[in-house]
Amino acid sequence: MAVRAELAVIGGSGLYALLDGVEHVVDTPYGEPSGPITVAEVGGRRVAFLPRHGRDHRYPPHLIPYRANLWALRSLGVRQVLAPCAVGGLRPELGPGTFVVPDQLIDRTSGRTQTYYDRGAVHVSFADPYCPAGRRTLLDTAAGRGVPAVDGGTVVVVEGPRFSTRAESRWFTSMGGTIVNMTGHPEAVLARELALCYTSIALVTDLDAGVEAGESVTHEEVFRVFAENTDRLRGLLLDAVAALPAERECPCGSALDGIKLPFPLP
Repeated sequence: MAVRAELAVIGGSGLYALLDGVEHVVDTPYGEPSGPITVAEVGGRRVAFLPRHGRDHRYPPHLIPYRANLWALRSLGVRQVLAPCAVGGLRPELGPGTFVVPDQLIDRTSGRTQTYYDRGAVHVSFADPYCPAGRRTLLDTAAGRGVPAVDGGTVVVVEGPRFSTRAESRWFTSMGGTIVNMTGHPEAVLARELALCYTSIALVTDLDAGVEAGESVTHEEVFRVFAENTDRLRGLLLDAVAALPAERECPCGSALDGIKLPFPLP
């Protein structure tokens, strides 16, 4: 394939026009990705942008073609992925507009295909879901831009598309959750199964239902807060893309070392 990119951004709500470049349709063994992939140059780096939900937001969280998305990016040459997302805050100090760079994940989804390895005994380490080099780059970039960002936190990924009940929200907090989201899994583990660096940057759009008494989370509120912070997030992402290390020295690239895979990777 002639088109190549070394880095990628998987964008969520409000970031579908992140890059101005050429769109490419990529076929995969797992069907079509969420949409055409835009490839452009940012800070001297070739960057691919993939709209997670599709440009017309056609895919709800539980129906996103996660396997096709990550496979398509790797087939273009991508080895490092930045994954912005909207989240609910599970703690009162994490109000709307807060940025969090999580370091842990709790999977509460159900029914999603979350592996490429449907045959053979392939067990990939996932103790630390996010790339340490990518996390450091995002945090340093945020500090350089004067954008406060919380270093670390556990994202609880729920099935959706409904929001949590108050009881569920309180339970997530009691088991160590910091923020709650609907798309962080299986995206993160599929990236690991392809030996990709994967780093999430979470924008808190609301306080989840169990954090305080009052009105519950609404669809309109989430989109409004995300839109209000799109420019801040866009600037942070573009600067972080340019700052990511050219050579990978993190453990992500060796995640599959010593494992016999049932098929070749792209």
